[in-house]
Amino acid sequence: MVNAQLTPISIPDSLYADPVGIGLRHDHYESIVEAKPEIGFLEVHPENYFGGGLNHHHLEKARELYPLSFHAVGLSFGSVDGVCETHLSQIKELINIFEPFQFSDHASWSASGNAHLNDLLPLPYNAESLNTLCSNVYKTQDFLGCQILIENPSTYIAFKDNEMEEYELMNAIAKETGCKILLDINNIYVQAHNHKQDPYKYIESIKSEYVGEVHLAGFTEFVENDKNETILIDTHSKPVHGPVWDLYGHAIEQLGKVPTLIEWDDDLPPLNILVDEANKARQLMNEKLGD
Repeated sequence: MVNAQLTPISIPDSLYADPVGIGLRHDHYESIVEAKPEIGFLEVHPENYFGGGLNHHHLEKARELYPLSFHAVGLSFGSVDGVCETHLSQIKELINIFEPFQFSDHASWSASGNAHLNDLLPLPYNAESLNTLCSNVYKTQDFLGCQILIENPSTYIAFKDNEMEEYELMNAIAKETGCKILLDINNIYVQAHNHKQDPYKYIESIKSEYVGEVHLAGFTEFVENDKNETILIDTHSKPVHGPVWDLYGHAIEQLGKVPTLIEWDDDLPPLNILVDEANKARQLMNEKLGD
């Protein structure tokens, strides 16, 4: 049952004019403040700011210029152990300091007992996983006192006992908990290629009213020598590929003007390259919506 007391996501007025942002990473702390590029918002991983220190200083400077979105990677919503209250407490402390307009994490798992993994691991899409994900989203929203977003993962295996499609799972989480969906277009394209599925059907099957943000990123191609097949890996280390731009354009026709983020985490380019990618997203959005 949805908690009616939750504070809904409040999109800053400035994002209605410019809803396209970039991820803020360590390499660009100084250049973002010096260049002040024309972007709508910045998104950061809050785990990088646990414990204070110099990172806090740089984030404070960036926060003076742009709205912030928090995109977490460590709550492990898919874990039957439940979300860690210590982790939640650290996130809530940062939310109180930096006042991001929204908070998100992933429909995956990365922790079990005392083991914490660096990967966002896939789940079987069945009633048990749905119940676990919803329970952890409920707890997080109650603890933080606000509506959150949950992101569709990139996957490289599919479970034989899946009872539903991933888009059905994502719709069900949002309907049950009142959270929003962070729709990662690159993840959809990557796994559609890897599992031989239709990415456009996925986009058309997600309920538009549930989507609160979109992510775009670049993938890397690997060839399995024994099978001579190409696997796509969600590396966040390259520009957005052409087919992902096409899929994004199709999504925007359905979703409208939704906050859109360019993710780039490895092999970081100069800041102007990230800004160029954001400009492409903005231009495509305007073309599709007639703005």
